[in-house]
This record gives sequence, structure tokens and C-alpha cells, in this order.
Amino acid sequence: QVQLVASGGGSVQDGGSLRLSCVASIDTYRSYCIGWFRQAPGEERDGVAVIYTAGGNTYYSASVKDRFTISQDNAKNTIHLQMNSLKPEDTAMYYCAADFVCPNGDTWLRMKDHSFWGQGTQVTVSS
Repeated sequence: QVQLVASGGGSVQDGGSLRLSCVASIDTYRSYCIGWFRQAPGEERDGVAVIYTAGGNTYYSASVKDRFTISQDNAKNTIHLQMNSLKPEDTAMYYCAADFVCPNGDTWLRMKDHSFWGQGTQVTVSS
């Protein structure tokens, strides 16, 4: 079984920081890609960031580049999204997603269907 459990969302002031976590229970030797999508009410779901376990390469959407950092812990069962300099436009439900078949980062962030999803965690940034 593959399970993704997201946590770490909350409410912060404009310019604040949050750290999201996704515990990935993936019992396989295969490499995979795992990252974050977000969706605000009435808006399209957009890719945020992705990390590839094969080599640790990362890719970010233009809107979060240089503010967000995605990483994998030493146990390789949890990824984190460190979000700094948060803006009100970052307000959304954030979802963790993963796949075993991984295209390049730009393509992955534009995909709408992924093999595994977490339950989502709400991020709210007040002005």
C-alpha cells in the first residue's frame, strides 16, 4: 500500500513561514517523484514543487521559486516544503502527490492526474 499523509498547514501573517510535511509510506526500491500541488477555491490546481528521489533534483513553479524549498529527510520517508516570505496569494489547500513514472519537473507540475495523493492541508496567509 502507498499512503501519503500531509500536515503542517496553518494560518500566518503576510511574510511569515510555514513548513509542510508529507509522510510517504512507499515500500519499494524504485525511485519516485513527490511534490506539492495547491488549489484555491474556484481556481485551478497548480503545481508548486517536486523532488526526485533519484538524485534529489528539485523543480519549482515560477511563483514560489526562491521562497519555497522542498527537501527529503535522511530516512527518505518524509518530504518537507519550507515556505518563507508567504504572501496572501499563497493561500490554498496544499496536496502532496507522488508517482513512480516521472517526467521532467516542468511537465510534472503541469500534470493534473497523479498516482497517489495525500489528504491536503490548508495554508492561509493574512495580509
